[in-house]
Amino acid sequence: MYIKTLTIHGFKSYRDQVAIEPFSPGHNVVVGRNGSGKSNFFAAIRFVLSDAYTAMTREERQALLHEGVSVATTLSAYVEIVFDNSDNRFPTGKDEVVLRRTIGLKKDEYSLDKKSVQKADVMNLLESAGFSKSNPYYIVPQGRVRTTNSSPTSSMPDGFCRLRA
Repeated sequence: MYIKTLTIHGFKSYRDQVAIEPFSPGHNVVVGRNGSGKSNFFAAIRFVLSDAYTAMTREERQALLHEGVSVATTLSAYVEIVFDNSDNRFPTGKDEVVLRRTIGLKKDEYSLDKKSVQKADVMNLLESAGFSKSNPYYIVPQGRVRTTNSSPTSSMPDGFCRLRA
């Protein structure tokens, strides 16, 4: 399983729809100048895959919507992730799984393969594929490596160990 395509529209610094592809089934590297949207790229992935953006106030929702210099205000945003599921990590029986989250000032909706679903259904599907909402180390935000490395070994997440040369 890996991300094939990431589509972002109206989310943070991404005003217009942007489809980012292809991704490699191996490692991918995201590079760019300061202010080019790298952090918001990863925020978009976390927006769909984690509990990082739950129980938000109207102001917090507004902060996720693109606020450009144009007169038209963005009223909703979405992030869609298309997964290659040829290894069937998601137990759907399909070679591709499409997850989308749409947010507005008063709405927060999820869809799975273009059908509306509850957030709990999405979280259960993600957990069945090995994603952990309580320990989301599939994305390590900037500064987290240093924090994790300086933590006592006893408080490190499962699967992490400190190597010494």
